[in-house]
Amino acid sequence: MQLNIVHLYPELLNLYGDTGNIKCLKKRAEKRGITVHVENFSENKDKPSLTDGDIFFMGGGSDRNQQLVYQDFLKYKQTFKDLIEENKVVLAVCGGYQLLGSEYIDKHGNTIQGLNILDYISKSGKGKRIIGNIIIKSTLNIEPKTIVGFENHGGRTHSQYDALGDVLVGKGNNDHDMKEGIVYKNYIGTYLHGPILPKNPHLADYLILKALQNKYEIDSLEPLDDSIEMKAHQKVMKLYG
Repeated sequence: MQLNIVHLYPELLNLYGDTGNIKCLKKRAEKRGITVHVENFSENKDKPSLTDGDIFFMGGGSDRNQQLVYQDFLKYKQTFKDLIEENKVVLAVCGGYQLLGSEYIDKHGNTIQGLNILDYISKSGKGKRIIGNIIIKSTLNIEPKTIVGFENHGGRTHSQYDALGDVLVGKGNNDHDMKEGIVYKNYIGTYLHGPILPKNPHLADYLILKALQNKYEIDSLEPLDDSIEMKAHQKVMKLYG
């Protein structure tokens, strides 16, 4: 089996170790004998074909870098939207999560256009940035149900999509609804840095399995020894849960 992972704009959107998510996906797939190709989709460089990708990752970045990505990715918007509708696997974190929505309203009330690939908006919060460890109870069919991470964002996101999870510790999407992230088909948007996947190997495997199921007749993944990874997960649960 083979997986093609596309890292979207790693030079511009890569905060708080987000690239660790790519390493985690690659390593966990390769341990199962799956051939993995990682392609960077970058500004001002030859770009791989998006339609060849199986898993797409977009990390967080500054407002300026998000605008650079917006300008460059705009011409690929419809292709990427179609891929999400075709159940391709996408994980977008923080700035990437905001950028794929319809708009961002900054602290001065100015509206900054998002890529409008999905119908949600983000607004600059009136209070302090939301910073701290976060634990959520996921809505996905994964075990354990908890997902741990670290959030650091000034924006508050509001949507009608299903949430990635209910917030047990932290803030999540905004100051009000105690929801974190969104799930639409195989697209997951989230504010969880960390990076999110190494401390949540069950979420990484969820993404790998969904991507493989788009290509192969497969019901489950070969189990791996996750004792070290789950120690990290449980450490966060013990400290902050």
